[in-house]
Amino acid sequence: MLLLLVPVGLATVIGLFVLWPDGEPTRAQQAAAVALPPGTTYPDGQVVSVEEFDCSVDPSGPSQTCATAVVEVLDGDGAGDFVQLELDAVVVANGVAEGDTLVLTRDPAGEEGTTYGFFDYQRDLPIITLAVVFALVVGLVARWRGLASLVGLAFAFFVLLQFVLPGLLSDDSPVLVSLVGSAAIMFVVLYLAHGFSARTTTALVGTLFGLALVALMGSIAVVTARLTGLTDEETGALNTFDPTLSFSGLVLAGIVVAGLGVLNDVTITQASAIWQLHEVDTSMTWKELYTRGMAVGRDHIASTVYTIVFAYAGAALPLLLLFELYDQPGWVVLTSSALAEEVIRTLVGAIALVLAVPVTTAAGAFFAKAADTEAGAATERSVSALRARFSR
Repeated sequence: MLLLLVPVGLATVIGLFVLWPDGEPTRAQQAAAVALPPGTTYPDGQVVSVEEFDCSVDPSGPSQTCATAVVEVLDGDGAGDFVQLELDAVVVANGVAEGDTLVLTRDPAGEEGTTYGFFDYQRDLPIITLAVVFALVVGLVARWRGLASLVGLAFAFFVLLQFVLPGLLSDDSPVLVSLVGSAAIMFVVLYLAHGFSARTTTALVGTLFGLALVALMGSIAVVTARLTGLTDEETGALNTFDPTLSFSGLVLAGIVVAGLGVLNDVTITQASAIWQLHEVDTSMTWKELYTRGMAVGRDHIASTVYTIVFAYAGAALPLLLLFELYDQPGWVVLTSSALAEEVIRTLVGAIALVLAVPVTTAAGAFFAKAADTEAGAATERSVSALRARFSR
C-alpha cells in the first residue's frame, strides 16, 4: 500500500512546491485592476426612506415599480453620510423597506465626486446563522470526526484559494494545477476526518484512481467535443481580462474539482463497508468480501448517479428554462455548447465514480486479507518466541 501512496504523495508535494504561485499579479489580475474602478469599497447602508414610482417601459405590458431610496452609510470613509439611490424593478420586487440593510458600492473617483450605488442585499445574519447551525449539527452527530471534517474543509478552501485559483490564472497547465491541488486536498482531508488506517488508505487509493480517470477521460472528451469553455458571462468576462487563458483547460479543471466530493463520498463508504464486513467475519475470503462489498456499492452507485444529475438540473434550472422556451430540436439543445459542457462534465464524473467503486472494493478486500496474513504471521512469531524461551 505504501509503495503506491508514497510516490504519489511525494509527487503531490513536489507539484505544490513547483507550481505554487509566486505572488506576482497575473495578466488577468492586472487587466482587472485597470478595468475596475480603483479604490471602490463596499460599505453597508441602512434604508431611511423608500419612495416607489412606476417605471414601466411598455404601457401595454406588465407594470414595473422602481424606487428612490435614502440610505445612511454605516461604515467606511463615508460613515454617517445620507445618499440617494435609484433602485430598479428587480430590487424593489424582492422587497426593500425602511430599516433594511443594503450593501453599497462607493467610488471615490467618480466624475461628480464620490458616488454610491446599490450592490446587493446584506445577508450576513442568515449565512452566519446557517453556518453555525451546520457546524453544531455536524459536531453533535458526527462528534470529533465531524469537527475534524470541518477543519479539513477549511484546508480544502485554503488550497483552492491560495493554490488552485491563482494557478488557473497563470501560465501553468490547468489540468496539472487542478490534479495536484485535488490530490493534496484528498491526502489531508481523508486522513484528518477518518484517521490513519488501512480503511482510509483504501479510500484514498480509490479516490486518486477516480481523479486520474476523470483527468484522462475529461482530456479526451474536451478535445473530441471541441469544448471552448466560453459559454457564460463569467468566462466571457475572464476572456476580456486575459484572452490567452486556456478556457478548454478550465473546463477540464472544473471537471476534476467537481469530482472531489462525490468520489470521496463513494470511496470512503465502500472502504468502510469492506472493513465492517471483515470485522464481522474474518473468515471471509477475498472473493466473498468483494462480492458483498459490491452489493453495497451497486446501491450506492444508483443513488449517487441520481444525485449528480439532479444536482446539475437544479443548478442549471434557469438555463434549462431558456431552452424550454427556444423552438429548437431536443438533440440540438442537448449538444449545444452551453449544455454539452455540463453534460460531458456530468458523464465523465459519473463514469469515474462508477469505476472507482469496484477498484476501491477490490483494494479494500485485498488489504483486509493482507492485514489478516500479517497479523497471523506476527502471532506465529510471538508463539515461536515463547516456545523457544520455555524450551531452554
